[in-house]
Amino acid sequence: MGFFSFFSKEKKETLDKGLSKTKESVFSKIARAVAGKSKVDDEVLDNLEEVLITSDVGVETTLNIIKRIEERVAKDKYVNTQELNKILREEIAALLTENNTMDSEEFSVPEGKKPYVIMVVGVNGVGKTTTIGKLAYQFKKKGLKVYLGAADTFRAAAVEQLDIWGERVGIPVIKQKMGSDPASVAYDTLSSAVANDADVVIIDTAGRLHNKIGLMNELTKIKNVMQKVVADAPHEVLLVLDGSTGQNAFEQAKQFTKATEVTAMAITKLDGTAKGGVVIGISDQFKIPVKYIGLGEGIEDLQAFRKKEFVDSLFGEENK
Repeated sequence: MGFFSFFSKEKKETLDKGLSKTKESVFSKIARAVAGKSKVDDEVLDNLEEVLITSDVGVETTLNIIKRIEERVAKDKYVNTQELNKILREEIAALLTENNTMDSEEFSVPEGKKPYVIMVVGVNGVGKTTTIGKLAYQFKKKGLKVYLGAADTFRAAAVEQLDIWGERVGIPVIKQKMGSDPASVAYDTLSSAVANDADVVIIDTAGRLHNKIGLMNELTKIKNVMQKVVADAPHEVLLVLDGSTGQNAFEQAKQFTKATEVTAMAITKLDGTAKGGVVIGISDQFKIPVKYIGLGEGIEDLQAFRKKEFVDSLFGEENK
């Protein structure tokens, strides 16, 4: 059903629960920002600016949002504080739309790309391998044949964790011994996937940022080697970020977008944090689609990002 596919009650409940800490934090701050005020004036806007910045939306994005709200207030002449939430929700949803953050397809891949190759990047500890496992599960649930490549060969734990996910969801994991050439693992994975008529290949990569040039060279080598098997691979470079780290996630996004051409993002661990505003800021600053959000430990707790539902969960739905 594409972008307008049905958003189930269960998914809505998972989203609401996952963003509850951020929502409670934001709402309590907004309530204090407008306390005793009957209309949106400069003081309310100054207070709202502080609310958004302290909710990890980021300074530049916050200033952009405040400017949009100022324009609305000027145009509408009189805006009371009760309408502020509605305007805030509308302007953030519009901002996400302008920044190419389209509603993500429900775990489907484009036609004519077989196998569809996803290279996953991100620092260690952000939930990268877990995201790969959950993503593989969702693709398999859609009836797609999936292969995983354990190209993070610098950490034995990464290979073991991917192996565990492979067994859990019944998907083959291609691996080599610890310390092997990551590009060689990627080559083997794509070769096996092509030979076995797979639909999707997900390649895990090492999450090291201490040497950006080294990271860039490694990812470029993996890409070049994959293209010997699948000419236009990878079709997607997915950056996984830990939403609970707030502003640190911005810095990671900055480093990885310099090191390689990131085409999509997954933001994880939003359920355990009040820093969910980081999704808005990262989308705005990097103009790269947020494709998935992680909302818990369960295998079903990775969701395709849908901006309206996200903003509604974060700032409250419009009363009908």
